[in-house]
Amino acid sequence: MAVMVLAAASPARADGQARLMAETCTVCHSPEIHSPLPSLAGRPAGDILRVLLAFRDGSRPASIMDRIARGYSREELGAIAGELGRKGAP
Repeated sequence: MAVMVLAAASPARADGQARLMAETCTVCHSPEIHSPLPSLAGRPAGDILRVLLAFRDGSRPASIMDRIARGYSREELGAIAGELGRKGAP
């Protein structure tokens, strides 16, 4: 998995990268796909970030999200959560 560096990017570029990274979340976590996985729609950004960090540090059991979350820095996970929270996670 390629990791995008947001810290070195300009704010506009960082927003665009966060948007792209967040869009990958909706492949599995969208209410439109009728997935057995939880939808992120309507979840506050703080809640999303808390769960992502728990996956990343291993304190929350996971089948794959722990491996996905470890591929991102804390700042990147914050940007992703912020983007999902801002959009209401489509």
